[in-house]
Amino acid sequence: MQMIVEKTVEQSQHMETVQIVLDKKLLAATDRAARRTKRNRSALVRDALRELLRKLEIRAREERDREGYTKHPLRHQESQLWEAEAAWPPE
Repeated sequence: MQMIVEKTVEQSQHMETVQIVLDKKLLAATDRAARRTKRNRSALVRDALRELLRKLEIRAREERDREGYTKHPLRHQESQLWEAEAAWPPE
């Protein structure tokens, strides 16, 4: 079994070292992306996780909004008040 150790190990009091299991194709794609973006594997994975977590939070907020508007739909008068405030881009 061959192990590859990253050359740069980032240590900080705010970081933890974790071990994850990736299939060979995903690991190879991760390493290619890291080289292409001039980051180490850890930085690439951290950034990818942050982006995924951000998207999941946005989806959760959108779902809460949908549920709220389904339970309490806007009345026509309420939306008309905001139409005058809306800034529409020029066509």
